[in-house]
Amino acid sequence: MNTLTEQTALEEAAQKRIKESHSLNGDADRLAKYYRGWADSYELDVEREQYCGPVIVAELTGALQAAYVDGPRAATTILDAGCGTGLVGMELERLGFRSIDGFDLSEAMVEKAVETGSYRHVQGDVDLNSSLTCYPDASYDMTVCCGVFTLGHVRPDGLRELARVTRPKGFVIVSTRKSYAEATSFEDEVLSLQQAGVFVPVQCLNDGRYLEEEDAHYWALRVAEKPKERRL
Repeated sequence: MNTLTEQTALEEAAQKRIKESHSLNGDADRLAKYYRGWADSYELDVEREQYCGPVIVAELTGALQAAYVDGPRAATTILDAGCGTGLVGMELERLGFRSIDGFDLSEAMVEKAVETGSYRHVQGDVDLNSSLTCYPDASYDMTVCCGVFTLGHVRPDGLRELARVTRPKGFVIVSTRKSYAEATSFEDEVLSLQQAGVFVPVQCLNDGRYLEEEDAHYWALRVAEKPKERRL
């Protein structure tokens, strides 16, 4: 097999694994099993597909922190929701963030994230389609989520839990593949949460680079201030 043919075969295999992950219907057991088998080759696969989502999410997080968050970058607390092998955490660390925690459904992916050394703490077996009971309200200044709101993975209503664990006036930054955003009416969920007083949308970068085969939208959502209790 010549080099070009081999490269094409590897790219096709990577595309196949990515697409297969989109058919798992958010089933936690199936997702965990699939990523257990994919963890070792995941980074090579997404690199072949020119996956730039983690860089864009990290850079957007850095811009929002500089513009809106008091205190030094190293002290800004961040939760990387669905951290996978730690690609976003490494980019955040490169930008000067040091107080980064992460979680993922896949224990195998979490093991890879730990090896990066970019995180204070990483937890496995955490499903964003369920309640994040392991994280108290308003725990983090910023929450990031890249590559998770995608077909076959997490429902749009997972946004509510991300808002809950983020402090008032903090930020939730997420990516959504275009096909996912359209199939799930993700924007309707954002509007619903806005009307409910949960989020104030700050920015949406439409049709940004993501993978070679498809673009994504990048959302910056500010958690609304909690209403003051009325005094009787």
